[in-house]
Amino acid sequence: MDGGGIEGWGVIWAPDGAVRWLASVRRGNGRVVMLDPQEPEIRSVGVAGVASFSVDIIVFAGSHGAVPEEVYWKSVFPNNPMPKALKDILPPLVNSGDAYSDRGIDIRYYVRMYTDTFKQLNAAIKPRRNHGDCDPRLYEHEYSRDGMTNRDELRSQGKYGDGESNKESETTFFLQRDLRIGKLVNLPSLVATSDETAFLPDRVAKAIPFSSDKFSEILNSFSLKPQTREANLMDETIRGCERAAINGEEKFCASSLESFTDLSVTKLGKRIQLLSNELSKETNNTLFTIARGMQNMGENELVCHKMEYPGAVFLCHSIDKTTVYKVPLVGRDGTSANALAVCHKDTSSWSPKHMAFQVLKVKPGTVTICHFLTRDTLVWVSN
Repeated sequence: MDGGGIEGWGVIWAPDGAVRWLASVRRGNGRVVMLDPQEPEIRSVGVAGVASFSVDIIVFAGSHGAVPEEVYWKSVFPNNPMPKALKDILPPLVNSGDAYSDRGIDIRYYVRMYTDTFKQLNAAIKPRRNHGDCDPRLYEHEYSRDGMTNRDELRSQGKYGDGESNKESETTFFLQRDLRIGKLVNLPSLVATSDETAFLPDRVAKAIPFSSDKFSEILNSFSLKPQTREANLMDETIRGCERAAINGEEKFCASSLESFTDLSVTKLGKRIQLLSNELSKETNNTLFTIARGMQNMGENELVCHKMEYPGAVFLCHSIDKTTVYKVPLVGRDGTSANALAVCHKDTSSWSPKHMAFQVLKVKPGTVTICHFLTRDTLVWVSN
């Protein structure tokens, strides 16, 4: 191959839509370096040699190791580094250090890899993420009728041990007056193992249907059978994404870094920042005290819940009169955290059966209701 470093990338697609090659470009010499997934070799050819194929726009990354999602993020937010919470769930590279190698693998490879990972995550009983706030009409809960955690049931699922944290009721919904310095909170969902399910590459995500009326096709794409645990979780995620928004709510689902970014910018504009829950270290301690320094991040928000799916899917929604708070916490074991909480000032459109009203023994629309967000939830707010 000609000398010089790889300065940009592009994907070459065969006429049938399959990923054929990844094209890496060396500036100034008119050569294209290609990795053929059907013929695992790297070769250098002239641009004329790929004239019969469709070539995606080449983006010069400016440095070795840049992947398409990072280049895309930089094009939208040139002055803002990609947050770690997003970097951790970018589509994986096939070979570490080869920024171009993963894009030379066809869609079937990604589907197989993501399906295998999804099955592994669900091989044992997996603690279900708490997505009550995804659907304000009805809270799908794992709590007893008094709103407190059913610890015996959760302990049988391996969700809790027998430590001190279990002696305190889990903090679910609470009144705004309880969001104050010195308040003790019990947050198992904050310290739960982070879900590292990665985004699919944008082109792969777009090639696979995402709708309940094509669910059989989706299962076939991921080589999954109906009525399995994985299929049921995926069905629930899709239906959650398709549910109608309530009054005062805007919502969408995103299954790639590009769609996650584009749809958020469409809603809030480019002068935004992405927030995530932060822990100083991994811990099994769930008991925290609210410390000084709480920040009101405003009401121009978009809360994005990570859903159950082979690739990362976020259900993002904005509910009128909802304030986001960044809450400093100190754990019983010394762990520090910055947790995200939201307070809903208007719950008049929520179902009277929502668990929040059972926990607090109040009626819709009468008081401000707050709750902390689970570990993998991301929140966009205006700068």
